[in-house]
Amino acid sequence: MLQALSIRDFIIVDKLDLEFDRGFTTLTGETGAGKSILIDALSLALGARNDGLIARAGCDKADISATFSIDENLAAKNWLSDNEIALDDALILRRVIYADGRSRGFINGASTTVNQMKELGEFLVDIYSQNAHHSLLKPATQRQILDDFAQNTNLASLVAQHYKTWHMLHTQRLAVEKNAAAYADELAELRDKTRELQQLNFSLEDWQDIQQEHHRLANGASLLAGLEACIALLDDNDVNISGMLAQVQQKLIGLVDFDAQLKDAADNVDSALIQIEEASRALNRYLQKAELDPARLAEVENHIQAVHNVSRKYRSKPEELSELLLTCQTRMAELESFANDGALAKQETDALKAYQDLAKQLSQSRQQTAKTLSQKISLEMQRLSLSGGQFSVALSACEASVNGLETVDFLVAGHAGVEPRPLNKVASGGELSRISLALHVTTASQGSVPCMIFDEVDVGIGGGVAEVVGQLLKQLGAERQVLVITHLPQVASQAAQHLQVSKTQQNGSTLSHIQALSSTERIEEIARMLGGIQITDTTRSHAKEMLGV
Repeated sequence: MLQALSIRDFIIVDKLDLEFDRGFTTLTGETGAGKSILIDALSLALGARNDGLIARAGCDKADISATFSIDENLAAKNWLSDNEIALDDALILRRVIYADGRSRGFINGASTTVNQMKELGEFLVDIYSQNAHHSLLKPATQRQILDDFAQNTNLASLVAQHYKTWHMLHTQRLAVEKNAAAYADELAELRDKTRELQQLNFSLEDWQDIQQEHHRLANGASLLAGLEACIALLDDNDVNISGMLAQVQQKLIGLVDFDAQLKDAADNVDSALIQIEEASRALNRYLQKAELDPARLAEVENHIQAVHNVSRKYRSKPEELSELLLTCQTRMAELESFANDGALAKQETDALKAYQDLAKQLSQSRQQTAKTLSQKISLEMQRLSLSGGQFSVALSACEASVNGLETVDFLVAGHAGVEPRPLNKVASGGELSRISLALHVTTASQGSVPCMIFDEVDVGIGGGVAEVVGQLLKQLGAERQVLVITHLPQVASQAAQHLQVSKTQQNGSTLSHIQALSSTERIEEIARMLGGIQITDTTRSHAKEMLGV
């Protein structure tokens, strides 16, 4: 449930801290006092879009925090766990919106995206605006209401997913049949291309090795001549480096006896002589193995030429040939699966059957639920002064679609003896508002969201009907937390908690305030709602009667 709402510098609210009770809470106030500001602020904390100026004039930002208790809200707990957000004693959603339109969101102190706040918010609060009854005329809304009431949300989602899978395979098969000749030509071309690339036996690692080998073989004569010259200088000539270093070594041995400081130099010469001898042996070993191999050189050059020829043919670099082969093989496998009409057709058939099985389950559930919902709404219509009226959910078979195997239409008869007709053809504004409210109250009892907010959904009704609406909301408040913004005293008097919105002028600025009313203050507010500007003892007496005090 919603425990508290904290607002700072939001539109015409400078500072507001509200705590909410369980059950039915009402919010009232003069027209223009800012009753909907509370809902707007809460909506932003729940991830709503920021569509206008939010920060109060002269302030650099607005700061809104909503605190919830989710002890019994498993869906919200699971969402927090899935998103690796710690759950403290309470759940706090905070939104900071700057004057330039930028915003930041936080869930339990952790920085988060607005989309994440919106996802979580769907498990916390349902908000019904005063224009919600207009969406009731849309087929999609009617279907959604029926599926929500039947708790078919997951099943309907599966039906949509399976339809998309089947439709994709169906479209694919038709395309294969239409383009069979083109696919066959492409497949033949790919097979030739793949065969040529495989015969090349190319790999990037081998390509680098063979280039190095070619460089060595192509310069074999120069390599051998250079090696022989180096070996001669090191060891073979009458005057060579090894011999000269040996002479230096012998000289230094005697000199070290005269001055020990020459020991390091002598050691370095010893090391140099050892390294020269090792280098000489290594060069000799290499020279003994090295040989000119014109046949191998020709073989390597032919392979390199073949690689370059294929690269030019397919407009690729040699380094890209391995990837090109993989691409060809992948496309070949795809086309070969297309060519196997039986396999593709079977996939399509299996997908269609899976869709139909789920869609039939959805249809059966809708049919059963349609009867229950029709009866419940028809009963509520009698209570809402639509005497003799009848509500009916009509299901009509249609072609398979993402929405299932039928269309959903809400039909209504305003009074006895009239055949129910589509809602958008017969319902007046007042009737539509009452039917919408009946639907909200009836379907809400099946929902899992613990807090419901009604923003002036009682527009267009009054008198005894308004009293019944208040009773319905009070009844709903016994099961859920309900917050209602209303201008009707018949509705407000049914609430367990009463909040009042007022507007004041301060330093040339208009500020909105919200306070919880005491029993005495509540009598005055209900009397104001009943009698207008001038409150009399009669209106106070009437207010007390409505409040049962």
